[in-house]
Amino acid sequence: MKKFILRIFTFIIFSSLFYVIFTFVWGSFVPSILKPNINYKLGSPGHTYSRLSEVKKVKDVDILFLGSSHTYRGFDTRIFAKYGLKTFNLGSSSQTPTQTKVLLNRYLNELNPKIVILEVYPITFSLDGVESSLDILANDKNDIHSLKMALKTNNIKTYNTLLYGWTRDLFNLNSAFVEDEDKGHDHYVSGGYVEKDIEYFSPEPFDKKKIIITDFQLKEFSEIVELIKNNNRELILIYAPIPPVNYNSFKNSSYFDSLMS
Repeated sequence: MKKFILRIFTFIIFSSLFYVIFTFVWGSFVPSILKPNINYKLGSPGHTYSRLSEVKKVKDVDILFLGSSHTYRGFDTRIFAKYGLKTFNLGSSSQTPTQTKVLLNRYLNELNPKIVILEVYPITFSLDGVESSLDILANDKNDIHSLKMALKTNNIKTYNTLLYGWTRDLFNLNSAFVEDEDKGHDHYVSGGYVEKDIEYFSPEPFDKKKIIITDFQLKEFSEIVELIKNNNRELILIYAPIPPVNYNSFKNSSYFDSLMS
């Protein structure tokens, strides 16, 4: 019986080691089309890498912005600077409450904001958080909060990408990477804001949809509110402006509005 247990234990150790090495080699050298379950995009759209690199050098801001792409494309830090306010924008693509909490746990104390402005968009409360998790796993140093985030999203892509990210962090393979300030129509502005070339929108009817709030995202959101309150910061919730055709497509906006208030 002891030999059997020892063999099982040995098998687990070697298979785990093999999986780590295999994931690193596969993630490093195999074309993206052949590794759908390792989604590691260093320097992904939205300038997440630049934002999360810069935030490590910033302390003591007046206002911290958090939320989805509506945030990093909507709150221009230069405007607030004109009025003598030091701000930082920690928005990220498709950011759900799960990723918001990770970023707060990492950077709230150092940023030490007087006010936290959290952009709340109904759709982000219905997402599984995988897309935003992958964005942060690839563009920030990974820690215990990364593991907790992966466990909450519970998706093979986040597990494999986290494992691959940890191996890259271990060997410091991202140290030489520099993200271009200009990428396509986007321009990164110091402070976390992304300026986009002017484009014009032709409104078309949206399909009607119901706002669905997942229990685990609502729980994460509640914990964010408590975290900010317990740190004696002022919290302001903002629903960023969206085209009327989009807003009017939600069948139960009053439900979301009452929930946020």
